[in-house]
Amino acid sequence: EELCVVRGNLTVANVLFFIGFSMVFIMLIFGTVAMVWVYVHVRRQETKTKRYNFRGVQRDNHRESKRIRKILLLYTISLYLCWGIFAAMVALESLGSIQIVYGIRVVFKEAFPPLLGFFNMLVYFLPKCLKYQQDHPGTWLMIAYFHVLCPSVNCTYCISKTRSGEKEDAVG
Repeated sequence: EELCVVRGNLTVANVLFFIGFSMVFIMLIFGTVAMVWVYVHVRRQETKTKRYNFRGVQRDNHRESKRIRKILLLYTISLYLCWGIFAAMVALESLGSIQIVYGIRVVFKEAFPPLLGFFNMLVYFLPKCLKYQQDHPGTWLMIAYFHVLCPSVNCTYCISKTRSGEKEDAVG
């Protein structure tokens, strides 16, 4: 009896598609579960330490978990924006239920995965930018990002505070 080995471009393409799609799907599920697990762990730790607060002191006991929830949500949104939409498009297209325009497919395939790093950088520096906005009221978030990422560069459109507390226009 002779073993029959099926070869061909279609079979190999289907196997590689299945492996690639399952890896993206596993990545999305793992990222989401990890983010939820971190949030639940921080929230549980805050609940445990709540009993050690002084009596009569009113403070937000879940401040840290709210901050972490916002950051984890932004990380998860960037992950789904860059990989989830593309994976959903490919899945719908492979099932034959929808035909995606070539240009849209290329944008989500070629442009969005590298943008994940950029979006993660924006989320990573967000707390520093919000602190910069608190220290410099009236500063736009985009200008705060510019000052956090390039602190030694003066912006001609920005207002900086001097050490004496006066405001002066920055000279570019």
